Amino acid sequence: MKLLLPDSFPLSLDLPDGVETVTYAVRDPLPPEHHDAEGIVLWSLSPRWLARSAQELTSLRWAQTLTAGTDQIEAAGFADDVVLTSGNGLHDGPVAEHALALILAAARRLDVAVDARREHRWARELGVNQPRDNAERFTLVGGARVVIWGFGGIGQRLAGHLSALGAEVTGVAQRAGERAGFPVVTADALPEVLADADVLVNILPATSATAEVVDAATLALLPRKAWFVNVGRGATVDEAALRTALWDGVIAGAALDVMATEPLPTDDPLWDTPNVILTPHSAGGRPLGAEELVESNVAALLAGEELRNVVTL
Repeated sequence: MKLLLPDSFPLSLDLPDGVETVTYAVRDPLPPEHHDAEGIVLWSLSPRWLARSAQELTSLRWAQTLTAGTDQIEAAGFADDVVLTSGNGLHDGPVAEHALALILAAARRLDVAVDARREHRWARELGVNQPRDNAERFTLVGGARVVIWGFGGIGQRLAGHLSALGAEVTGVAQRAGERAGFPVVTADALPEVLADADVLVNILPATSATAEVVDAATLALLPRKAWFVNVGRGATVDEAALRTALWDGVIAGAALDVMATEPLPTDDPLWDTPNVILTPHSAGGRPLGAEELVESNVAALLAGEELRNVVTL
């Protein structure tokens, strides 16, 4: 079995005898002599590269992406008999930490502090006489009501961080109940749980069902003091509606790690929208535990067993 590995992420693998690994350059086309590969690990690749390789790899049996989101490999056009597996779970820790950082930055208005530093201005509004609770505006994670839409591994990890700081967390998922000790509701209950929320965190994947699901109506459910945080996918947000909500004061602010178009164009109006914190899709970028996942799936493939993180189309 020939397994192609990306040069964009070093993988130190312990694989069975008979598995040949070949490192490919993610910025160059695959050499024809490797079009017979039966497996490929995907990381840091353009949609065009994926689409071309999906057609060239005629012997492919399995494609393993190291990303948690699978929208790009699903759209690449791999043959129906190719098993696609995701990097679900590899980014739980880093993305949860980044989401927490964005929430804390919003509460303490670190964006205002950074701007004031550039202006050589002492930001007195961030100093003494701060609110003792979140009644009028979101300033404290302790006591905050946080709604996490997309309550999988990342959401549950984030909920643990927030809970340790004293926040009250509610998850939103396809099935109601309890996960990891936190209450979970369905999207039908959004009007109820968002009415008194201080923060709405979006960790939804990009699918046909979630396209621009965070729209004007959703944002209008939030109190004016609330912040919106997105570490899911930019395609899940109606960005025009978000900009309008921010300009009109429908919500207090937004902290975004993902955008509909990436990199964000220099002339995109989001750059100049008030009360916005932007990071360059940097929440993940480090698939922790990738070796163990790849080794496990290679072994399963060779044994004819079910692979982990299979993408259901």
